[in-house]
Amino acid sequence: MTNSNDNLNSKISDAADISKPWDKGNQAWWDWYVSLADNDVKGDEIINADPLPDIAIPSDDEVISELAEPYHLTNDQIYFFKKNGFIKLKKVFSPGAVLKLRAELINLLKKEFKVDPDKGAHDRFLSLEMIWPDNALLRAYVLSPRLGQISADLLEVPAVRLYHDNVLAKQAGCGRTPWHFDDHHFPLDTNDVVTAWAPAQPIPLEMGPLSFAYPLDVHELVNAVTFEKTGTGYDRGVSDVFLKNNVSVNETPFELGEVSFHHNLNFHTASRNRTNRSRVALANTYYRDGARVVNAPTMVSGDWQKFMPNVKPGDVAASPLNPICWPVKNKS
Repeated sequence: MTNSNDNLNSKISDAADISKPWDKGNQAWWDWYVSLADNDVKGDEIINADPLPDIAIPSDDEVISELAEPYHLTNDQIYFFKKNGFIKLKKVFSPGAVLKLRAELINLLKKEFKVDPDKGAHDRFLSLEMIWPDNALLRAYVLSPRLGQISADLLEVPAVRLYHDNVLAKQAGCGRTPWHFDDHHFPLDTNDVVTAWAPAQPIPLEMGPLSFAYPLDVHELVNAVTFEKTGTGYDRGVSDVFLKNNVSVNETPFELGEVSFHHNLNFHTASRNRTNRSRVALANTYYRDGARVVNAPTMVSGDWQKFMPNVKPGDVAASPLNPICWPVKNKS
């Protein structure tokens, strides 16, 4: 994305100029980003979420074994993803693996933010990134051969690397996530990028599930909408264009164990969380092995060098924190 033309006045130019790198932390980035969403000031009443199911929780070894097993995609599923830029797949995780993940994510969020995301926490979007290097259990979910294989198969590439993990908690009452596509966020020179978005509980419509605009090429409709680093103009602009063009949007609940995969050019959003339980998810992004970092990352890429230490703009995107997740290398 280029800077505004010199003949524009400085106020407009500054609002649209995102060329400077992000100079704050990860949570500050999310606090800024959700401020760009156009929200109904009135809001809706908070409702009680259904209790989580009471089921047996697997051991760490059982989770590792489960997530190493293949998940077979059909040609129709791969075609659907290629055409629409997203797909929702059921039973990617067992119910027990989901609830084990949730308990671990809640503990991590409590430790970092000194608040229970499910009790007395309201209106904020919390995020933790790069957890897997120091957490053996999270490593099983993030470096999962199953997720890596699905991602490589959907992208139709021979190998994928991890960009980063992302623990996301949309608290009770937290407003919309603005319309966006992830191409802005990942400073990679490829469109062979997919994010596996794994809810850590069922997500009814009232909780604000991830919603996807489709087909994939609808992103071309909003190329003329200028991204701005303050205000809600971009979000409103995208919404208006989609409405005028009768763009289809998939907004459906997530079952326990269901995981969505979205392409970096897929436009997506999420509604307000109107329940009293945080909407917790683990989002892992994978990309084609061999991709490079773009020459000029912007502030929308956030703290990208945290995910790729010692990798410079223009370099091959392959630090020790970006392991190949598929295919799995044979251990000698």
